[in-house]
Amino acid sequence: MIEFDHVSKYFQGEAAVKDLSLTIREGEFTVLIGTSGSGKSTTLKMINRLVEHDEGRIRFAGEEIRNFDAKALRRRMGYAIQSIGLFPHWNVAQNIATVPQLLKWPKARIEARIDELLDLLGLEAAQFRERYPHQLSGGQQQRVGVARALAADPEVLLMDEPFGALDPVTRAALQQEIVRIHNLLGRTIVLVTHDIEEALRLADRIVLMDGGQIIQQGTPLELLTNPANDFARDFFGRSELGVRLLSLRQVVNSLRVDEHIEGEPIKADLSLREALSLFVDRQCQQLPVVDEKGVPCGVLHFSDLVRGEHATNR
Repeated sequence: MIEFDHVSKYFQGEAAVKDLSLTIREGEFTVLIGTSGSGKSTTLKMINRLVEHDEGRIRFAGEEIRNFDAKALRRRMGYAIQSIGLFPHWNVAQNIATVPQLLKWPKARIEARIDELLDLLGLEAAQFRERYPHQLSGGQQQRVGVARALAADPEVLLMDEPFGALDPVTRAALQQEIVRIHNLLGRTIVLVTHDIEEALRLADRIVLMDGGQIIQQGTPLELLTNPANDFARDFFGRSELGVRLLSLRQVVNSLRVDEHIEGEPIKADLSLREALSLFVDRQCQQLPVVDEKGVPCGVLHFSDLVRGEHATNR
């Protein structure tokens, strides 16, 4: 879907991105992560030509992006940022309709799309359509920003620190929404973050950058278990690797299927990290587990979780 071929970008003679080559596959959720000044936001903005690259080639759907009219290119790509950028004197419906109106969609189609997206993002249309940005919470504003980015059914969704200004609870809720939307719509998503937990939670593939270059790329599990060098190892936290690995694995992979105990059950699709928190909170050694239908399917043992044993065959 998107291909960088030896791309560089300079600001005042200094390289912000150096000789970068990267392929982002269709339908993939790619997260660009790194320290401040690593070039991740510049890389993202080059995709929709908010920043023009100086060297190399960037292709979108096989075509060099400079062959597209910049405005036409951007209308094929949704763009969501931390500051949201909603128009303050337009209500929610008008904000979401921005790009469909530019594309001259029929009014009935625009109205239906607004309702569809508000429903998708957990905002009741009748309640929120006519509200103005100042009448919304930060989380609600961010949801409207994502709805606006998705309004014209773009082929790619670009997100630059979209949840950075939100409180932890709202941030986690919106992260879950984005994962659900990605699973539902199958769109290509490229997200920039400096938050390691966010990257691990969201990404199909993580691209770790430093000094305008790619240090390592791969699945979250690959980067945690096989860091390419000391920088990658230190970035993901040598002392926190065990806990972060738990966030990538689910209860269903570690439960003892031939056991049954009484008590308040946990769901099989919880991460082992979430299960660890529940063990601490409940001060217990075993937790009953149920599947998505609420049917008992086994027991999770604290001792197995700590040892990293996966006991689904027991």
